[in-house]
Amino acid sequence: MHSIRTVAAAAAIIFATSGAMAQSADPAWLDTLSDQLALEKDCAVEYYVNISEGDLAGRKTFEARAQCRDGRQFDASRTEPAAEFTIKECGVQVC
Repeated sequence: MHSIRTVAAAAAIIFATSGAMAQSADPAWLDTLSDQLALEKDCAVEYYVNISEGDLAGRKTFEARAQCRDGRQFDASRTEPAAEFTIKECGVQVC
């Protein structure tokens, strides 16, 4: 039982610090995503986890998981020229 708590605590630390380490080369898209999450999902973003920027056939792609203050998480993605993100809530299913 003690080892389960230790593993859970270690996993929580790794998860929490991974959000702090996520950085963007162009952070403006994270501000845009935060605004969209606030409007559409009433989510005040606490931090982002697993942010990713890339190129797909010459178009910029953006992906991130947002952690809201109330504990909810959302996965979001956008491929330019789209202006808005596709947002999916992480519920009981694995995102």
